[in-house]
Amino acid sequence: MRRLLQWCVCITAALTLGAGAALAQFPDRPVRLLVPYPPGGLVDILARTLQEPLSVALGQPLIVENKPGAAGGIATRFVAQSKPDGYTLIFGNNGPSALLPLIQKDTGYDPVDDFAPISMIATAPMVLVVHKDVPVDNLKDFIAYARQKAGAVTYSSAGIGALGHLTTELFAQMADLKLIHVPYKGSAPAVMAVLDGEVQMYLSSPSDTLSAGLKAGKVKLLGVSPMSGSELVPGASPIAAALPGFDVSIWYGVLAPKDTPPAVVERLNKAFREVLAQPVLQSKFSSFGAVAGASAPAELSHRIVGEVAKWRGTIQSAGIAIQ
Repeated sequence: MRRLLQWCVCITAALTLGAGAALAQFPDRPVRLLVPYPPGGLVDILARTLQEPLSVALGQPLIVENKPGAAGGIATRFVAQSKPDGYTLIFGNNGPSALLPLIQKDTGYDPVDDFAPISMIATAPMVLVVHKDVPVDNLKDFIAYARQKAGAVTYSSAGIGALGHLTTELFAQMADLKLIHVPYKGSAPAVMAVLDGEVQMYLSSPSDTLSAGLKAGKVKLLGVSPMSGSELVPGASPIAAALPGFDVSIWYGVLAPKDTPPAVVERLNKAFREVLAQPVLQSKFSSFGAVAGASAPAELSHRIVGEVAKWRGTIQSAGIAIQ
């Protein structure tokens, strides 16, 4: 019996040492970073901008792989169900990493419980614009105008449950407004709708088309969504200046499957911090419309928990049906 116990202790020690050695060597092969959207979008561009410097920081190739479908849900579920060894990561954002499981019944993952957050990557503002014929020049006047025209002011979005839709519903709830939602199939037609005057308001991501419309005087910029304003939209007042407490940003972060060893999470976090602190990379991100910035894993976790709570309340208050 004593020999058997000694043998068990030796085996346990060997396994522990082996696991420790494996963690110490992480990574010893390429790391996959899944982008949950097709090539060419901002998430894909940011991921590929990170690819080379992260490969250097990790000492192994970072492979960026597009796995689109189900509004980002397919790739996100795939990572949630992957081996928790740090070699399969997801480039998440507000949508699949917080909102999607709140508006779709069968995503197959929980945004809080099924992931080990690694780091924030970047944030980006949303902008509130109105068509040029709306007779206001600032947000306070627009809120007053929309209250006076209760049930008659329309806004566009990229679709039911899209971040722009939910953000506008949050805005309406906080400002005590009754707005009419006109969903479109994607952001491009939603932008064109406000530029052409099909709708009166649009609150969502900036774009080159929207910027061109602003320069041409087709729409008026009334505010940006982050409470602190945005360096990417200089001179624009935060919505919170007229609506205290309003604070929404588009965010991007990297996550691993739950139960990924803490040492692996720490190693990955260190690499992202090193890369995102590089001035050249920060300048590139800024040119794409995003502000680069790493974080501790706990900060990203806290953000996701807060996002889920905020948007669950917005969805319930707006009576948005779960699809």
